[in-house]
Amino acid sequence: MKDIEQISGDGVDVALRLHRELGPGLLESVYEAILASKLMTMGYSVARQRPIDIEFDNLRFEAAFRIDLPVDERLLVEIKSVERLTAAHGKQLLNYLRLTKQPVGLLINFGVATLKEGLRRIVNDYAPSASPRLRVNQ
Repeated sequence: MKDIEQISGDGVDVALRLHRELGPGLLESVYEAILASKLMTMGYSVARQRPIDIEFDNLRFEAAFRIDLPVDERLLVEIKSVERLTAAHGKQLLNYLRLTKQPVGLLINFGVATLKEGLRRIVNDYAPSASPRLRVNQ
């Protein structure tokens, strides 16, 4: 099993290359399909738009939300193609991490001029090694 740092690092590397080659502003589904394909060729297991069930107060809600790209059942990747990320985007991924009990997620906005401004690493009860400026919940 690969280390979560390696998985997230590979995800960032592929996203940077993808953004550099295709540029900003395409539909999220385009970036999602290509990112998933590239990660799979690197040996990762990747699903697209995986429905997630949740339970609350003895009630079960099937397909309550969908995760854009779960990678190796350890990293959640949420893809956006918007002019600017908002706090709501980070909270959305953090909630996904909490509900699935996963440690790390990447919020990637392909809609910006440089991916550096559109990339956030979000952690859930995990001892992060990422720079504090990349974390939305610390």
